Amino acid sequence: MYAIPMPPTLSEPNRSIVDDPDASSLRAYQVWKGSNRFCLGGRLIFGPDVRSIFLTLIMIVIPVILFCAFVSQSLINEFQHHLGILIVVVCAAFTVYIIILLFLTSGRDPGIIPRNLHPPDPEDDCDSSNLSADWAGNQNGARSLPPMKEVTINGKVVKVKYCQTCMLYRPPRCSHCSICNNCVERFDHHCPWVGQCIGKRNYRFFFMFVSSTSMLCLYVFAFSWFNLWKIMNAYHCNLWSAFLKSPVSGILVLYTFIAVWFVGGLTTFHLYLIFTNQTTYENFRYRCDGKTNPYNRGFSHNIVEIFFSKIPRSKNNFRAIVKGDSSSVFTTSMALGRTMSPEMPKKSFDIETGKRQAVGTEDFEDLQSQMKSVGLERSGTQPRRANWDHKANWEISPDIQMLAADYAMEHGLTSRQKNT
Repeated sequence: MYAIPMPPTLSEPNRSIVDDPDASSLRAYQVWKGSNRFCLGGRLIFGPDVRSIFLTLIMIVIPVILFCAFVSQSLINEFQHHLGILIVVVCAAFTVYIIILLFLTSGRDPGIIPRNLHPPDPEDDCDSSNLSADWAGNQNGARSLPPMKEVTINGKVVKVKYCQTCMLYRPPRCSHCSICNNCVERFDHHCPWVGQCIGKRNYRFFFMFVSSTSMLCLYVFAFSWFNLWKIMNAYHCNLWSAFLKSPVSGILVLYTFIAVWFVGGLTTFHLYLIFTNQTTYENFRYRCDGKTNPYNRGFSHNIVEIFFSKIPRSKNNFRAIVKGDSSSVFTTSMALGRTMSPEMPKKSFDIETGKRQAVGTEDFEDLQSQMKSVGLERSGTQPRRANWDHKANWEISPDIQMLAADYAMEHGLTSRQKNT
């Protein structure tokens, strides 16, 4: 007997969303397909490892608290009163500034490119940023899109890859982050210390955060070392004795000396990347491939592009309301910044390719007539088993099978009620 194929099973998180009676008014961030975490109703977007920023905060704030609580008193007594207080205030204000940069880096869209809802026809002549998914592996032998396309950047040919997850050809300098599960524009790297991808929209803040942290380390190191030096002169003792008299100063000197090698080295490396207009990902990839950098526009233009160019607006509206019934919320979770009208055509899943195909009203009516011809129509009576057995060996395309499943699910309840 011919069995109607069932639609794909939803995961538990998505199942709870679809089953929610208020799913018709869900916002885009609530059905987001990436691994990101959202706060304040979708106003802040973090990576899945957002908890790591608390460790980063501890590593920044606790040394500053120790400096202000134990070392600052000696500095206030050593310098003129107002100058000593100014040293402490500058340290505290600089720390607040660094924390703001940390959240500007971690809590904003780094440049995520919205996924496509379905792949276009292979012959569509769209630009590289709008092209999507590969049709390879289709049961019907549909034509496949090439895995790569070539674009010209500053007179040099650059290959852009096709992303199977986001169903699009990645724009130049874009890469898919396996941690956040998103394609990010001008992808640099995923930083575990800030719990976010570093891309086009937050790279500037990331560099300012790293460089400012380096300067804070040098600031604390210098005044902590000065405090030890004053103790050595006052008590005519060696460095170890000064450590024992002011252990907090000694700990801060050791801590900041080690930390400045890390953040200072990172700052130096990213200065080199900025001057040559590279990303961390490109630097390692081009070094391995032996390719030249096609994005280098010269020292001054590279600096202007990073620090003085306008930050583009996010391509995603995470707070956009996704309208539609509970069954359509799941299928439209990728349409960020767009709203689904109640008249939007119904969707059906293609199990072989994972794509969604829009079915208009006329196609749906044609399906009804086809199902009537093969005995699939239920109109208050049980289906004719003889006809089903006779048609069992018919070759039915996957599109018809999926449409039949949608139709059966929609009308199955009414048929059962009539039968009872």
